[in-house]
Amino acid sequence: MSKIAVVYWSGTGNTEAMAEQVAAGARSAGAEVTVYPTGVYEGFAPRDYDAIAFGCPAMGAEELEDGEFLPMFESVESQLGSKKIALFGSYGWGDGEWMRTWEDRCRADGAVLAAESVLCNGEPDDEGNDACQSLGSALTR
Repeated sequence: MSKIAVVYWSGTGNTEAMAEQVAAGARSAGAEVTVYPTGVYEGFAPRDYDAIAFGCPAMGAEELEDGEFLPMFESVESQLGSKKIALFGSYGWGDGEWMRTWEDRCRADGAVLAAESVLCNGEPDDEGNDACQSLGSALTR
C-alpha cells in the first residue's frame, strides 16, 4: 500500500476542495493518505511518504502563498530529490505562470512529477474534481 501525503494551503477554500478530491483519488486507488491542511504542517516529513501532492493557490503576482506555505515548502524542498510529487492549485487571474514556475522549481530539485499539474479557475467544477481525483490516483502508480 502506498503512503501518500496531501499538503496544501487554502485561503478561500478552493484549494482545500481540490485537496479533498486529490486525497479521495489516492484512497480509491488503495493508498493510505495523510492530509496536512493550512498551517498544520507539524510532523510532515517527505521521507515518510512514497509520494506527495502539494497544493497552493496563486497569490499576488502569481506566486506561492508566502506566509505559511512557502516557508514550509522551502523547509522540505531539499528532501524532494527523486520523490514522486504532484502539484495543484486554484487561481482567479493570470495564465498559470505560478504553476509553471513551481513545476520548474520542483524539477530542479530533482522531484519527479507524477502527472500533469491541476489548475482550477476558482472553485473546482466537475471536470476539476475529476482531474484532482486522477492526480491523486497517479501518485499511487
